[in-house]
Amino acid sequence: MTTSVETHDDVTVLTVTGEVDLATAPALENAIDAILGAEPAGLVIDLTAVSFLASAGMAALVAAHQRAGTTSIAVVADGPATSRQLKMTSLDRVFALHTTLDDALAGLRGN
Repeated sequence: MTTSVETHDDVTVLTVTGEVDLATAPALENAIDAILGAEPAGLVIDLTAVSFLASAGMAALVAAHQRAGTTSIAVVADGPATSRQLKMTSLDRVFALHTTLDDALAGLRGN
């Protein structure tokens, strides 16, 4: 798993690539924590390039939501490797779930 960070105005985008499982979830949590430490207005976690999302990865997303404070969080997930699991576990009700990065950015800016 790899991550990269970009800033779009006042929203930080964390792009995640590869498999998010028990071995890689701590690295995802560290990346999210580093971003949240800067207290951005919004955080988009882009899982479009994730090929496998295990329960440990979903737990990292929930933990991020709980630690976000005033930072709004949106998740980009489209396809069977990510969005299906998030919907099956009702996590799409915990944070905003979008199918594209543009939709997520627009959604956060509309808040």
